[in-house]
Amino acid sequence: MTTVIPLSPGTHLRLRALFRQEDLAEAEALLEEQCADGLPFGESMTPADLERIRFAAIRVSDGRLSELREAIALANVDWRDLLVGAGFAHDVRAHEEWMPRQR
Repeated sequence: MTTVIPLSPGTHLRLRALFRQEDLAEAEALLEEQCADGLPFGESMTPADLERIRFAAIRVSDGRLSELREAIALANVDWRDLLVGAGFAHDVRAHEEWMPRQR
């Protein structure tokens, strides 16, 4: 069973920096509903673990909904590949250092 883990303030901040206002609600819903507890190999995922994966999806999306959907689909196959693609695989705190520039 999937538990809803709300988006963190840091996740909202990064979404607002990259996504157009008209795409923001959909991007938030995608992350909250599809990039959530229950990811493969993540049965005991904490909110902090999930934030790392959500930041990775946001980063590789570059503010495009189609790319966000692809990133989330990858996370649902193996979220570790998404971390590699975002450059967050080798340092568990790398995602905390990343902040996109405001568009």
